[in-house]
Amino acid sequence: MGQDTHDALLGYMDGKRHIYPLVVFYEDTDAGGIVYHANYLAFAERARSAMLNLLGFTNRNVAERHKVAIAVRHCTLDFRRAAQLEDRLTVETRVIKLGGASLGYEQKIMRGEEELVVIEIYLACMSLEELRAQRLPEELRTVFSRYLDVNKD
Repeated sequence: MGQDTHDALLGYMDGKRHIYPLVVFYEDTDAGGIVYHANYLAFAERARSAMLNLLGFTNRNVAERHKVAIAVRHCTLDFRRAAQLEDRLTVETRVIKLGGASLGYEQKIMRGEEELVVIEIYLACMSLEELRAQRLPEELRTVFSRYLDVNKD
């Protein structure tokens, strides 16, 4: 698979936002063809992982190189409208906080210009050996600082 094709699967950066496209499949929905509520978290997780990959990292290489994991500490979801089977959606991700051992994101799941779900999620960097908070690795901090966007839309 060529680099351009691979990068297309990861979405793209639009200024300080990462845009991740997805399609709602049957497995994402309930019996009525509506996206099951917990799947919005899965969509958001995929988008954050794709952004990390697009920026040159993977969860695996961060864990192996720095002996840390990035884990969810706090999350809120504001459900505004439902997505349905075969909808084409995008997940827009912005870095809104960069702390010593933490990252904060705002993620919007969109159908065209319509906001379906707004997620605010905070992640903590923790040592894999001690399972305690640990400073974000400097190379991650440097990359994410380029995308820090504290302005509200």
